[in-house]
Amino acid sequence: MVAKQRAFAQVDVFAETPYLGNPVAVVVEADGMSDESMQRLASWTNLSETTFILSPTHADADYRLRIFTPGGELPFAGHPTLGSAHAWLEHGGSPKNPGELIQECGVGLVALKRAQSDAGQSRLSFRAPETVKSGPLDADLLAEVVRELDVSESDVVAHQYVDNGPGWICVELASAKHVLEVEPKFEAGSQLMLGILGRYPEGSNAAYELRAFAPKVGVLEDPVTGSLNASVAQWLFRSGRTSGAYVASQGARLGRQGIIRLTADENGDVWVGGDTVTCISGQIAI
Repeated sequence: MVAKQRAFAQVDVFAETPYLGNPVAVVVEADGMSDESMQRLASWTNLSETTFILSPTHADADYRLRIFTPGGELPFAGHPTLGSAHAWLEHGGSPKNPGELIQECGVGLVALKRAQSDAGQSRLSFRAPETVKSGPLDADLLAEVVRELDVSESDVVAHQYVDNGPGWICVELASAKHVLEVEPKFEAGSQLMLGILGRYPEGSNAAYELRAFAPKVGVLEDPVTGSLNASVAQWLFRSGRTSGAYVASQGARLGRQGIIRLTADENGDVWVGGDTVTCISGQIAI
């Protein structure tokens, strides 16, 4: 097949300082691409996600998004949602309703809104989709998690299914310090999509430290993860363990400084926001 030149961007997401967040590769004009070519590019970029913006099939959507990891396709992911919206807008996308974007993806329609950070960078946020599974982890799964994290069950303060599409689960440890010290030992063929969470002392810049491990889709540790932060925030807000708004940090173990802003609005919806900045822009032949 003859390669076609398509608009392309690589966007850093959840980064108040460029190159310290989580990059997503975005093919802005992906109509006509095959599943195989999308997967091949995602494997080649070797980023946690590569996305493809297509014409919408739903009347209310501004665009349709497909999201691939090196190991397969995801129905939804957070930092690719923000980075792709940023690229779509930067390449001349015009939403049907000013100030709001509607993304069509594997979990349905996802609403986004945009603002500007104090530093003048684009700041986007998405409304967290509803979880498809919640509640405490099964005993056998919890035993697998603590074994592969190389911690003891007594180290786990709380645990929960927080699946909003990718299959996330989460365990909370006693502190952010403990989260940063964890050295997981994932078994070959591990199917976990796992977050670990720990609280910082009062007065810290962030309320929580979060890490995300996705061996199921070929991503050992993700630098900054919007979908996981979204469902974890729903868990924390709805259980009454936090309220209003908080800031989470992620990526320190990978040399990143991801900042995720979580807010519960008056309707009980959770919004996940962060800065976005284009670091690479041009054409890709595919």
